[in-house]
Amino acid sequence: MSEFNIKVTNICFSYPDGYEAIKDLSFDIRHGESVGIIGANGAGKSTLLMILMGLMFPICGEITIDGVLITKNTLPKIRQSLGMVFQNPDDQLFLSTVYEDVAFGPRNYKLDEEEVCNRVCDALEMVGISHLKERASFKLSDGEKRLAAIASVLSMQPEALIMDEPTSTLDPKARRRIIQLLNSLHHTKIITSHDLDMILDTCERVIVIKEGRIAADGKTKDLLSDETLLDHCGLEMPLSFQKRRST
Repeated sequence: MSEFNIKVTNICFSYPDGYEAIKDLSFDIRHGESVGIIGANGAGKSTLLMILMGLMFPICGEITIDGVLITKNTLPKIRQSLGMVFQNPDDQLFLSTVYEDVAFGPRNYKLDEEEVCNRVCDALEMVGISHLKERASFKLSDGEKRLAAIASVLSMQPEALIMDEPTSTLDPKARRRIIQLLNSLHHTKIITSHDLDMILDTCERVIVIKEGRIAADGKTKDLLSDETLLDHCGLEMPLSFQKRRST
């Protein structure tokens, strides 16, 4: 993969009802970084992800992806660089089999079927579910659905992965499997989650958002052990840190 960067500069966003969700927000993400974006409900995390993917556009400021400014005209190119895994896998899995779901993106690129097959097989092997390729997606467990959704994004070979609550609804074993997978991927990763122990395990850097602004940006262990900061932002320390304090 080439050197890749994401630059967010002074963006702001308001909804039609006047609610100001993002306020003068700026940050850079460098190639290969794994960055957690955390905050209480309503802090602006989901809005930020939608803006990064070009599903909405800021009313001020700008975002460049590998030097390309996000506009309506550049969205096709941007979406070849960024792949988003939604919180609910059912939003991404809608065809007859896992294979067909994972092939959907590459086929939209008008690739020949041999290349599509290679990409699908590589993506399924990467997430460890090659044996499920002929299964109906709706019959999968929650953990298997999450892996299939990730594979559907990996098959498009993006430079960066944007993931919204990747461990929500998962049992402990499936959660651990997702964490291990995330740590094995060398893509640039942006992860939002309320599962701060997962963020601690997968991200070397954290951006804390409070009421649409950046409250802190730094090393994960430093910020997630700062009880005063987290309390101010409506968050609690990861359980693993809480246990250490109680012993």
